[in-house]
Amino acid sequence: MIRRLRGPLATLPALALAACAVGPNYKPPVVQPDAKQPFVEGQASTMLSGQPLPANWWEMFQDPALDRLIQDAFAYNTDIRVADANLRQARGVVLQQRAGLFPSTTVSGQYSRNRTGVDSLAAQNGGTGTVGAIPAGVDGFDYNLFQAGFDASYEVDVFGRVRRSIEAARGDEAAARAQLDAARITIAASVAQAYADACGYAAQADVARETARLQGDTLNLTQRLLDAGRGTRRDVDQAAVIVEQANAQVPQLEAERRAQLYALAALTGRPPAEIDGDAQACHVVPKVKTVIPVGDGATLLARRPDVRAAERTLAADTARIGVATAALFPSVSLLGSANSTGTKGSQLGTARSFGFSVGPLIQWNFPNILAARAQIKQAKAGTDASLATFQGTVLTALKETESALARYAAALDQNAALARAAAAADDAAKLSRIRFDSGRDNFLNLLVSEQDRASARSALAQSDQAVADAQVSLFKALGGGWENAPPIATAAPAAASGNPSVQRGSFAVPVSRKSN
Repeated sequence: MIRRLRGPLATLPALALAACAVGPNYKPPVVQPDAKQPFVEGQASTMLSGQPLPANWWEMFQDPALDRLIQDAFAYNTDIRVADANLRQARGVVLQQRAGLFPSTTVSGQYSRNRTGVDSLAAQNGGTGTVGAIPAGVDGFDYNLFQAGFDASYEVDVFGRVRRSIEAARGDEAAARAQLDAARITIAASVAQAYADACGYAAQADVARETARLQGDTLNLTQRLLDAGRGTRRDVDQAAVIVEQANAQVPQLEAERRAQLYALAALTGRPPAEIDGDAQACHVVPKVKTVIPVGDGATLLARRPDVRAAERTLAADTARIGVATAALFPSVSLLGSANSTGTKGSQLGTARSFGFSVGPLIQWNFPNILAARAQIKQAKAGTDASLATFQGTVLTALKETESALARYAAALDQNAALARAAAAADDAAKLSRIRFDSGRDNFLNLLVSEQDRASARSALAQSDQAVADAQVSLFKALGGGWENAPPIATAAPAAASGNPSVQRGSFAVPVSRKSN
């Protein structure tokens, strides 16, 4: 059997090499030269440089707790696991399409017990009623039937339908890989922002408590003056207003801090009850204190996974035009089968029981090709949409980066101004206290200076958090952080009892109270 089929099968490689692929060949879209230039806002601050962005940008915060949280999120975050599963699914589609390059084979085997009646034999013999010498009293024949077969078919990819399908599947696989990288960037930025916000709200709550404590001292002083007949009830009430206003800020700030801690737990694949101990203990906003390297437009577009995903989707949709175009032409297949049939198992494989067939099969949906032409139009429209999506993604990447650079420069300038304002307000409040204690100034001036100090400190704490958020937003826009991602875990993270950095427990919310 092998010798008889060797001649036809030997022609398969030659036919495959002679085939051509219909449809357009993919050419990467051209990006405008201006998009590859240095950023317009790159010169807005001395804290920015044109050097390439490091892969693990979060390490620039120099916070080991943040580094660990991001690594945990890379391993256990559910969005990343979904993106990874989508990538593995796309790889499976590539393997499925590649199978079209090889013959499909089927092996079969059958046994049956059969009976044929005498009248059936007569009918098969032309209805003459004679079927040869059959012993009297025999009304039929019982026999065994053994069959073994091998079928093979191979689609000769004359017009490139299979190859274009593989090309499209590979484009989808590359796009899915880029989407996994994009998910990593989003999660890393979300973890960094949640961590910075948790620290920031804790710092703001500390400022509110300190303000309440300082104002409590003033309230005690005005109460003693009133008791001594030297003060007024209005002074006491005004001091009490500032104390309670500061106290009123603490519960909301603590609630926001807890919300960010719960978000961190969910981002790292844990239930909200398993809060991170290091994040809970953080009361200082992490900030990058060195110059941030941002690169230029060319490195940005090469690094951003969403741009890469859009480009690979465009390549896949271009290949689908070829898949649809191939439907206009005949499909050519080579079919071959071999079988062996006998009434005994020992007869299988002998020359007397062997049979085979081999030959080409040509199928063509001609002249009704309206459906094929409609599919070509759909594929071309999908490619046009993918091109527009790619161009829009490039513009969005540049816009987001320029906007993030502008906001970061503004946040730095605002923070510097508020730091100077907080220092001046603190000096003014100290001087007012000295002048009031020496009797050279009235209580109203002291009260106003302490209100200014409280407002300046609160504004500076909010600005510190805003600077950290602006830095994280900038890193997210720059699109780095996916390059050295660790393997994705296949199991849930360890329980809280097995991880000293994760703890369960109630939140203590200290709130300053009015002193008498």
